[in-house]
Amino acid sequence: MKYEVNMETYDALAYVYDELMDNIPYTEWCEVIDSMIRKYGISRPIDRKDGQGVFDALKYDDIELAVDKEMTEEEILDSEKNLVVDLGCGTGTLTHLMYKKGYDMIGIDVSDSMLDVAQKKRDDKEYDILYINQDMRDLDLYSTVGTVYSVCDSVNYILRDEELVRTFKLIEKFLYPGGLFMFDFNTVYKYSNILGDSTIAENREDCAFIWENYYDDENSINEFDVNIFIEQSESGLFKRLVETHYQKGYTLAQMEGFLKEAGFNILIEKDSDTREEPTDESQRIFIVAKKSE
Repeated sequence: MKYEVNMETYDALAYVYDELMDNIPYTEWCEVIDSMIRKYGISRPIDRKDGQGVFDALKYDDIELAVDKEMTEEEILDSEKNLVVDLGCGTGTLTHLMYKKGYDMIGIDVSDSMLDVAQKKRDDKEYDILYINQDMRDLDLYSTVGTVYSVCDSVNYILRDEELVRTFKLIEKFLYPGGLFMFDFNTVYKYSNILGDSTIAENREDCAFIWENYYDDENSINEFDVNIFIEQSESGLFKRLVETHYQKGYTLAQMEGFLKEAGFNILIEKDSDTREEPTDESQRIFIVAKKSE
């Protein structure tokens, strides 16, 4: 069977995503990412009491960069170190937490609907965050950045090894020398032994979902068939929405090979659940890699 990435993934789920996924440890992820940047990276948070950050000085029009003439070239290059990209940002919850830490944030996601939610949350808070609708496989930034991170198994949506290598190479290309790339991924073990061929269902006051999994062992690909039921305020009836997702499981050895091929130096590999060294039974693995200086 030939699997293709569904570019409309999360279109239906976007507007109830935050409610259904309120168990995701965003605050914990924020603390981990912040600590890794401070210890190993080149990005540095700013004191927002003295201004909103780099996007006060840099203005954007259709992603064309116009530079405030008062900034020198050296200052512009230095500001790029502090740009942090949330790749696969979804509805922007983690992006906002990192912004509150003092980082100049760019959120990138392939789903228009997820970004619609993220942008509304940004506008409500009056946060100075740039959101870009883009497929990470075709990453194209206007400048270098100091840090890129991608969490919640976003990279598992890339179903071909060569496309994942290309994505890593693009990330390396747009990182400032010495910049960090951090991400997590679900392992083959998780899909084959934990999620595969299982059904997950959850009922909330005004919405519910049924999440059916089908695992293709030959291709290491897990199919998620998601049925979402959303209560309509006018009638009290529930509207059914259906999405199909595909994710591919990877081994740690595969990820190490992809990162090295892309030119990264691997600093840290941890089991995301135990915080210990990964084992053959690790379900999610967190990696910190660095671009050469």
